[in-house]
Amino acid sequence: MRIALSNDHAGFALKPYVKDLLTALGHEVTDVGTADDTPVDFPLMTQRVTRLVVSGDADRGVLVCGTGVGAAIAANKVAGIRAAVIHDTHVARQAVEHDDVNVACLGAWIIGSKIAADVLTEYLAASFSTAPEFRRRVEQLAAMDAARTSVEGSRDNA
Repeated sequence: MRIALSNDHAGFALKPYVKDLLTALGHEVTDVGTADDTPVDFPLMTQRVTRLVVSGDADRGVLVCGTGVGAAIAANKVAGIRAAVIHDTHVARQAVEHDDVNVACLGAWIIGSKIAADVLTEYLAASFSTAPEFRRRVEQLAAMDAARTSVEGSRDNA
């Protein structure tokens, strides 16, 4: 799988471990995160991943920040992105199986390397369910994205 990886300054310490883990699991990693712990705005670092996922240049994304929450909020502003904070294996697996999550957000202040390894392994091994109710719900999310994009476009043209 092609994985886009980014981090802000708060996620910098955990990111090298995450990158090595993803590579060891056999994934192709595109690291577009910050290279040190100098403060940087997480929305900008998040956009680097969401662009790759939306364009199809990455199959999934992984964002590492302090709590994972800011990255998830920023990522979910982008049409076509379904991001979730994943700090346990059940959520990591179900987020993909039920909600077709394509960007995982980790909080480096919250979890350590062992939990990061467990949740990322589950996240990347999971597949979106073929069950009609899950497919229907994700289609509804896509319709919400389209409606938001349409409203934003009409405001831009006004």
